[in-house]
Amino acid sequence: MELRFGIRRSDSPWVDSVWTCTSEQVTTMTSVAGVRWGLVFWEQDGRPYAAVTGPETRTSTAPVPEGAAFTGIEFAVGTSLRALPTSQLVDGGAELPDTTRWTFRLDGARWETPGADDAEALVGRLVEAGIVIRDPLVAEVLRGHEPDVSGRTIERRFRAATGLTRGAVRQIERARTAAELLAAGDTAADVVAKLDYFDEPHLARALRTYVGRTAGQLREGAGGAIALDLGQRLTS
Repeated sequence: MELRFGIRRSDSPWVDSVWTCTSEQVTTMTSVAGVRWGLVFWEQDGRPYAAVTGPETRTSTAPVPEGAAFTGIEFAVGTSLRALPTSQLVDGGAELPDTTRWTFRLDGARWETPGADDAEALVGRLVEAGIVIRDPLVAEVLRGHEPDVSGRTIERRFRAATGLTRGAVRQIERARTAAELLAAGDTAADVVAKLDYFDEPHLARALRTYVGRTAGQLREGAGGAIALDLGQRLTS
């Protein structure tokens, strides 16, 4: 039973990563909390689908359509859809209508369905059309800068752009990084020190809430299929 992921980072300031996935005899996987929204395209039993996915604030068990092939675009934090606020997508999403093998409909217009190699070209067209937008203040905050506005204004705009608080973004991203370090061979004590967790029980609680794995499972590669890039193209 296998869930095969291929993930690449993007050079586009609008895109975080582009991924592909195919499943073989996998019916469920552990969905991991994430701070980004995305577009996902897949085909199952000869029928094409497209959907907008939202940020996820907790881990869950997600069904995996048998034999489906997926292509996904994860957008940079701070970007959003003009017609669909990110706050409405948190812990959910929306299937897009009128999808064919070659095109999909978004914000009242029809667009060519991308492959993994031309995802950025699609995003560029969506940006040019004003369908994908971005709050530059959020990007500035994420780079560690403090804009000359009140903390309340920063938090309001951060939540409007991402659907999450700054604190939630930090916690989720830290837990995902912790999972990657553990999968790469770090001990729990190493991760606590590197990522400034208070202690190992706090790390364990974060992993349970956001990743759905224990530190031991991540180090051993155990627990079944998981929707997280752990430095391997194959998750079994």
